[in-house]
Amino acid sequence: MRKVRPFREWVVKVAQQCNLACDHCYVYELQDTSWRRKPSVIPEDSVNRLAEKVAEHARAHALPEVRIVLHGGEPLLAGKQRIEHIVSVLTSELRGVSDCDISLQSNGTLLDSGWLDLFHRYGMSVGISLDGDRTANDRHRRSRNGRSSHTAVLKGLELLRRPENRARYSGLLCTVDLANDPVAVYEELLSHEPPMINFLLPHSTWEHPPPGHGSLATPYADWLLAVFERWYTAPVQETRIPRFEDIMERALSGRALSGTVGAVSDFIVVESDLSVELPDNLKAAYDGAAATGLNLLDHDFDTVARHPAVVAARGAGPAPLAADCLACPVVRLCGGGLRAHRFHPRNGFDNPSVYCADLRLLTTHIRDRVVADVREWFGRAS
Repeated sequence: MRKVRPFREWVVKVAQQCNLACDHCYVYELQDTSWRRKPSVIPEDSVNRLAEKVAEHARAHALPEVRIVLHGGEPLLAGKQRIEHIVSVLTSELRGVSDCDISLQSNGTLLDSGWLDLFHRYGMSVGISLDGDRTANDRHRRSRNGRSSHTAVLKGLELLRRPENRARYSGLLCTVDLANDPVAVYEELLSHEPPMINFLLPHSTWEHPPPGHGSLATPYADWLLAVFERWYTAPVQETRIPRFEDIMERALSGRALSGTVGAVSDFIVVESDLSVELPDNLKAAYDGAAATGLNLLDHDFDTVARHPAVVAARGAGPAPLAADCLACPVVRLCGGGLRAHRFHPRNGFDNPSVYCADLRLLTTHIRDRVVADVREWFGRAS
């Protein structure tokens, strides 16, 4: 039997609904409709089963730490009582087995002091999605009645920025929009004092390419590089940006890429009905693209880890990248991009990323910039 590479991170869909109607959302607005057929909130008995299966996997593989990300939809719609039940059951089941790092990704509109009290009790951290100032954020991230969500998000961020709550604040997540000025977006996000900013490319495919896409055009690299130069040349480190740090580290040390840049997504998703799915950005490709057909009522995580689709998504299957990618010298830096961004209905995922030109420019520019600076530093030191 094939040796299992254990999971160390789980994304748990605790609520399927959302109080916003973001038009770039891969869960509701792109190709997948599976959320309609799942419980709106994860049932309490399902939480018990989830915790047992995670603990069983951690125990079998002697994992010193596991990470759980509570996700949605908007996870806070599950309510404080349900979230506390989820966290307490997971914490209890994993006590004495593995350290359990639990975090939550939210749009921030529902955050209040009661939520922060709960997060403090369990040592949880929370990340907030924000695309910039009011104008930038409202291009996509509006409430269901069309009203701005910006003021409500800022109220949540004000709570997180308080000294007593800073330990609960993990950072910001921003989706790149070419209509927004990149440096203005970065500086607006920076004003909220995030310990980290994750910049995401819009989830697009060859069938449904992103705005501004062209075979030789690099608008997303240009946008991100404007942010990179502003961030990289700052006299002190203002915040962490994993997308840039991953490329820099890869260029200098050859260490593995994280899922923010490269092909490998080394976590697994558990839906509110206990079905187990691949990373849910695949929902941008086609209806059911993230499904594995497995669930925690009938299967354990070792079985999940052996599933061919899971093996491929984790970068260990046969020919996980297209031939063009495998022959490309830049693949060591970009990893071929996210699997979802390679989809074409003609041949599935056997393609370079729809962002291929952008990834090539982004990664080589950062590589050349950092390597040149390191050489200059060593030259002065000698």
